[in-house]
Amino acid sequence: MLQTVCVSSPGSWALRESHYHRDGKKTSRKYGFIRTIIQHPCRRHDPKGPGKARMLKKIQICLCFFFVSGILYEISLLSSCCFSYTPMSKHFLTPEQVLNLGKSIIFLETTERLEPPPLVSCSVESAARIYRDRPIILFMKGLRNDTALDLNSSYAAFSLLSSMKNVFIFPLHMETVFQETPLLQWYYQVIPEQEKNWVHVSSDASRLALIWKYGGIYMDTDVISIRPIPKESFLAAQKSQFSSNGIFGFPAYHKFIWDCMENFVLKYNGNIWGNQGPLLMTRMLKAICNLTDFKGTEDHSCQNISFLNPQRFYPIPYPAWRRYYEVWDKSPTFNHSYGLHLWNFMNHNQKAVVAGSNTLAEKLYKAYCPTTYEDLIQNAELRDFTGSEDSA
Repeated sequence: MLQTVCVSSPGSWALRESHYHRDGKKTSRKYGFIRTIIQHPCRRHDPKGPGKARMLKKIQICLCFFFVSGILYEISLLSSCCFSYTPMSKHFLTPEQVLNLGKSIIFLETTERLEPPPLVSCSVESAARIYRDRPIILFMKGLRNDTALDLNSSYAAFSLLSSMKNVFIFPLHMETVFQETPLLQWYYQVIPEQEKNWVHVSSDASRLALIWKYGGIYMDTDVISIRPIPKESFLAAQKSQFSSNGIFGFPAYHKFIWDCMENFVLKYNGNIWGNQGPLLMTRMLKAICNLTDFKGTEDHSCQNISFLNPQRFYPIPYPAWRRYYEVWDKSPTFNHSYGLHLWNFMNHNQKAVVAGSNTLAEKLYKAYCPTTYEDLIQNAELRDFTGSEDSA
């Protein structure tokens, strides 16, 4: 029931109920609570005259000011919970709260390591710069609690990534992720210690469950974003008639992702690398679409799913992955690409970006993840140089 607050004396309040007609209908006031306070004080005989009335008027104005200020403050908090992140308050949000905002960019680290290497940091930073109005989430299996590491972490990459306003780092709890999906029963039955490709298989499963539940875009941690992806439902072709699962995006509860999870369990074979990853995406896409070879740089579309040209993310195919760590006479422009997959799985010798090497990868770091380049690459070089001098 709406009640009207009336100021009767400096130290007391009176409540007046809204009036009702005999037919039960409530008399409405157009400007509601605030206008009632300002324009309709309770009128009583006041022997002190105009002075007290002016005091009451000032009290009413102050109350109105504080009430409006409170509303504006609440609105500001609401807006900040959407996409105007602040480094302090964001650490109090849960994964579900952030994911429920929608359109997240999701990265996964399914090893136990806690220090993201430079390429992982570059991938996350580049996404945070390209998608400034979207949450960027890095899930890490090595974290054991629900608190993201703070800005004072001893891990340089954590401090760097945590300082970015739209980047969130959360523990990866697979049992929670797989709840209410076909993958939960599989997860209870599988024995990770007996799976030779568990790091990859568990990542393949987790990305499907997260995108199905919350929607958004999944990216591998060796993808450098260079411009926004304009599609909502898409798979990325690694080559003609063959899909990757390193980058894909769908709205929540999309049937294609559900079907992929069911097939994941039905056709599970952890001994075949990629059987639950790119091979899964390819066979599921072929089941509903008549795939043809790409000609030029056009994309394909089927069942409202965009099948993106290999140029979008794989302009340098995996047999030529070393080209990223070589010096080019003329660097490519990648005008037809949304991101670049650096094929870290192929990088068994752990080729790295070296400051001053002038390789293609170094130029990409400078252009798309400059903070990672400055703080992790150059500082690492400086530490190595200082260490060599001290040992001399």
